[in-house]
Amino acid sequence: MVIGAPVLVALSSQHPPKKILMYLMAIFTLFNGLSALAPDYWSLLILRFLSGLPHGAFFGVGTVVATRLASPGKQAQSIAMMFTGLTIANLAMVPLVTYIGHTYTWRWAFGIVAILGLITLITLKTLLPFLPRLSSNTGRSEFAFLQSKQAWHVILITAIGFGGLFAWFSYISPLMTEVSGFSEDSTAYIMILAGAGMVFGNILGGILADKMSPSKASALLLFIMTLALITVFFFSEYKFIALILTFICGALSMSVSSPINMMMLSSAKNSEMIAAAFMQAAFNIANTLGAFFGGLPLENGLSYNYPSLVGALMAFSGFLLSLAYIKKYRNQST
Repeated sequence: MVIGAPVLVALSSQHPPKKILMYLMAIFTLFNGLSALAPDYWSLLILRFLSGLPHGAFFGVGTVVATRLASPGKQAQSIAMMFTGLTIANLAMVPLVTYIGHTYTWRWAFGIVAILGLITLITLKTLLPFLPRLSSNTGRSEFAFLQSKQAWHVILITAIGFGGLFAWFSYISPLMTEVSGFSEDSTAYIMILAGAGMVFGNILGGILADKMSPSKASALLLFIMTLALITVFFFSEYKFIALILTFICGALSMSVSSPINMMMLSSAKNSEMIAAAFMQAAFNIANTLGAFFGGLPLENGLSYNYPSLVGALMAFSGFLLSLAYIKKYRNQST
């Protein structure tokens, strides 16, 4: 995802967005279908890498398309609507396909994903309206936005601040079983609860970003995220509170997506597609950093509520970076 997002968008930047999205979904569908037929581990590993290449690029281009199709003043809510598909997938399809894969064979799991990709490809062909090419830049000049300190500031906020929730989410299963005392059989239902929170938070984040400036919405949500993760650290041993916090943290995990994407698009005029693709890479870097730093206390023998404390420090760092962003770019609309 980190590699594919900027590279594929740069290579396809001269095409209309509808064609780009169809190409990316075709690649996704092809390699997931081949994954279902993989003869051995190494071929499957390579195919999983190839199937991940178009993922970030697809959401990057989709983010820009969502803003172009939105009514004035509703751009963030339009981005949130697009990401609603991702949150519903986490809520319903991930548990369902995982169950099918465990009950029957893992090949069915990848086969179903390929079928869903084919349906998506047909839907893009028939329902997505034509939009002209989003940029007159060449693939190489698209990367000029990386000379912008403002763009790097947004990437830094994303990689560090958003990583705070991944420090919590990466270890949610042992947290709920070892600290909160839930049985392992309850994990699937707890994940559904977190997924429901993601659906709610995603919509809320879009509304907040349109009501106030995206940078202020991001700062507010990162501060609330800090408080929520600290609460997880202190109160996860209580089952009922742990469930409430699972929903809240799930909501916060997606609420920042729309405002932070709006910040990036605003900081990368004329390079929106490649900028949005880099945002997807930044989210995946946040996933990596959160899991890594969250695991350090566990390496030193501490309990499973400590990753959330590390996450609170990362989220608070993102909050401080957001305040610095607001102060530095206070004269801009974001």
